[in-house]
Amino acid sequence: MATVEMVMPKMGESIMEGTILSWLKKEGDLIEQDESVLEVATDKVDTEVPATHAGVLKKILAKEGEIIEVGKPIAIIEVKEDESDDPDPLPELDNPSVSDDKELLQDVPEYTSLILGKASYDDPANLEEKRFYSPLVQSIANQENVSAGELAEISGTAKGGRVTKKDILDYISKREATQIASEAGQTDEILEMDRMRKMIAQRMLDSKNISAHVTSFVEADLTNIVLYRNKIKDAFQAKQGEKITFTPFFIEAIAKALKDFPMMNISVEGDKIIKKKAINIGVAVALANGNLIVPVIKNADKLDLVGLSKKINELAIRARENRLSAEELKGGTYTLSNIGSFGNIMGTPIIVQPQVGILAVGTITKKPAVIESPTGDMIGIRHKMILSHSYDHRVVDGALGGMFVKKVADYLESFDMKTVI
Repeated sequence: MATVEMVMPKMGESIMEGTILSWLKKEGDLIEQDESVLEVATDKVDTEVPATHAGVLKKILAKEGEIIEVGKPIAIIEVKEDESDDPDPLPELDNPSVSDDKELLQDVPEYTSLILGKASYDDPANLEEKRFYSPLVQSIANQENVSAGELAEISGTAKGGRVTKKDILDYISKREATQIASEAGQTDEILEMDRMRKMIAQRMLDSKNISAHVTSFVEADLTNIVLYRNKIKDAFQAKQGEKITFTPFFIEAIAKALKDFPMMNISVEGDKIIKKKAINIGVAVALANGNLIVPVIKNADKLDLVGLSKKINELAIRARENRLSAEELKGGTYTLSNIGSFGNIMGTPIIVQPQVGILAVGTITKKPAVIESPTGDMIGIRHKMILSHSYDHRVVDGALGGMFVKKVADYLESFDMKTVI
């Protein structure tokens, strides 16, 4: 038998470490290649990490809660001599973290204990009467002292009523809040930051410490876009099966401006400036718990309004359902934050590292404005919006930062109402 090291994988361009949330397997367990063996958390996503080889989980090197750098060993896997370089996965064993097929468990009894795990709440003989819980859900239940009775009362949101990780974490969060409120009585409510909020807080502080933030503001006239969207939105939904928001118009304008000013489409690594070829625009999405996540639209400049609209809607839905992959959260070269969706007129957004710029768009409001015409000026009602552009003053001077956001505004104002989609 030979042994191989399993290392912490790289899960994003700027992610250099991850936190071990839980081990889905224990030392001595049989594992197959690509089977999920642990869950890792970063500031962007929680994800299950698959085994790099098939064999026996010989030794766990990283404890739960420990922060491990990318590339550092986290476990040792014992493999057959002839499989250490090119292992084959065990045949016909579905990933237990996603399989809830009771017939499969009954047809393959020798794998039942492996799938259910040591802390299983269900005896294989009673699977017809009780729900199946994934090893991840069972592990969380054990760590948080959730009894079998409590687990049975949790309403599952997955197919067939299966309890997901989000379901049990929501239950635990509500239970803790109830306990704290009960103990505190009439005193001030004490809320514990969740893990994602702690990491967001740290990343925001890191960004402010790394980049010299400056914000420039421009007001844009979006009357053409507002009238155009009002005219085509019903037909668009009937044809495409989904709504069109203002966000694809913003993304299209940003992508065009980044082509005009490629020195805004850069990142900083030490004392080097990396000029990006691809235009990958991140879109900040607010989650139900108040946290933010930033999925990335890859090659945004190559998509038309229809393509952008479909991609934005898809990523937003997947983000709110906690179904984004690590790949969909990395590689951004510039970021958009739509604070207007919260009724804000402007803001000073914080740069997503290692990018050098982020644009916040405020609410669109009707305002009286001077309209120039060949026969003289007049007052009219226009749809106006303020754009707030924060940029890294270490590498982006005020002239470039100001010209870029003005160019975005120009593209928005000059939108052709004859556009066919």
